Amino acid sequence: MTEWYREDLAHIHDVGFGDYALKTAPGILEVLNRSGVREGLVVDLGCGSGLLARELVNAGYRVLGIDISAAMIEIARRRVPEAEFRVGSLFEEEIPPCGAVVSVGEVFNYLFDLRGDEDALPRLFRRVHDALTPGGVFVFDVAEPGQVRRGVPARGFTEGEDWVVMVEREENPDRGVLTRRISTFRKVGESYRRDDEVHRQRLYRAPEIAGKLRRAGFRVRTMRGYGEFRLPRAHVAFVARKSA
Repeated sequence: MTEWYREDLAHIHDVGFGDYALKTAPGILEVLNRSGVREGLVVDLGCGSGLLARELVNAGYRVLGIDISAAMIEIARRRVPEAEFRVGSLFEEEIPPCGAVVSVGEVFNYLFDLRGDEDALPRLFRRVHDALTPGGVFVFDVAEPGQVRRGVPARGFTEGEDWVVMVEREENPDRGVLTRRISTFRKVGESYRRDDEVHRQRLYRAPEIAGKLRRAGFRVRTMRGYGEFRLPRAHVAFVARKSA
């Protein structure tokens, strides 16, 4: 459970890349309100460092967050002590009865989990459907093919006050997999500590995901943003509703 988003990358992701979760929050809260889910438990799958959980709790919801990264969960527990957080696999952890399940940041694309085989998403979608109360809603986003030009790795870096992260992204369109090679440098005392992680994602087309959701029993609509926040290129969000 500690192979990805270890301590340094978890810290950098939290302090340097938290805008995504924060910008999605108003749109997600609007979806929940319009769906009639105005109170009760929301399950945040792949909750990361608890940025969205904080906004949900501030809006009056109870929150259960689940993430495979122990370092992320440690930050989340400090940020949102009112919520419950678990370190575990999205494909194994129990999803209790709830009014909504949310997941932002292309969580379902990641190939971290050995339990995430070809049938894992359909099974997960069925488990979410079973956990939701009638009229409950499932909101999430995924990355689609077309993240990087074919045969051309994309390289870049971002720096903060005491850290630098370098990322190389390469997409294999034949396999439908995006690979991110990530090197972090975090200041510790007078020196910088280096760590390296490799993240792989399976890329999904919107109709494929929509079909899996409908077969699990959901009514589905797609979005290219959450409220006023527009998703990056080749990303799509889903609002999947369980019948009342």
